[in-house]
Amino acid sequence: MAKVYDVPADVLIGKLADILKNEDIPAPSWIPFVKTGAHADKPPQNRDWWYTRCASIMRKIYLHGPIGINELRKDYGGGKPSGYGAAHHKDAGGAIIRNAIHGLEKLGYLEKVEKKGRVVSKHGMQKLDRLATEILKEMIVENPQLKVYT
Repeated sequence: MAKVYDVPADVLIGKLADILKNEDIPAPSWIPFVKTGAHADKPPQNRDWWYTRCASIMRKIYLHGPIGINELRKDYGGGKPSGYGAAHHKDAGGAIIRNAIHGLEKLGYLEKVEKKGRVVSKHGMQKLDRLATEILKEMIVENPQLKVYT
């Protein structure tokens, strides 16, 4: 059985975002208008960016959990130019991350650990590992040399 570590992040996040679109994860009404943080100039151009962010947060919590919202804000933040000087780091918006985490908790994919942050639940871990196994099987069909990783 493959793990999340064994497959490319972009492929896993894309497939997980497609799965989350069909599930009952609530997307807030303000997502078409909001920027992802103070470092961003415009809102995301992809209409389905909410599900991509939810999938990315789930993967990041799987890899680094238990992790808190402030740590995720730092991870998703970026540089904001400041005049002629060097760019300074600005954290990402917390409401986006909080709403995504609450939606994933409602589906049963994440759990809260007191005073430490969030971790992926057993149900969420099974879902991610099955998806990673499926992706690795597809990659083996395309490139048989990857069979050594199964």
